[in-house]
Amino acid sequence: MQARDEVMGDLRLSSETLADEELAVITGYRVPSRQIDWLNMNGWKYVLTGARRPIVGRLYARLKLAGVNPSATNAVAETWTLDLSRVG
Repeated sequence: MQARDEVMGDLRLSSETLADEELAVITGYRVPSRQIDWLNMNGWKYVLTGARRPIVGRLYARLKLAGVNPSATNAVAETWTLDLSRVG
């Protein structure tokens, strides 16, 4: 993963939140206040840092960009267990 991170520069693919550059690409703005305006106008959820910069979760962004309305039920992978009761 380190080599991949180096190729992408500051964009860390393993991060749980979007990098500043990724958020700028999605919103079309580099200025945090304009990003916040875009996120609000387009119905995106986010949190603000102490410096008033919007933070968007990576999984949330993937769902939104795929046209899925993210919710608690579709944002969490369903856990499963192996059922061997019918194996003879």
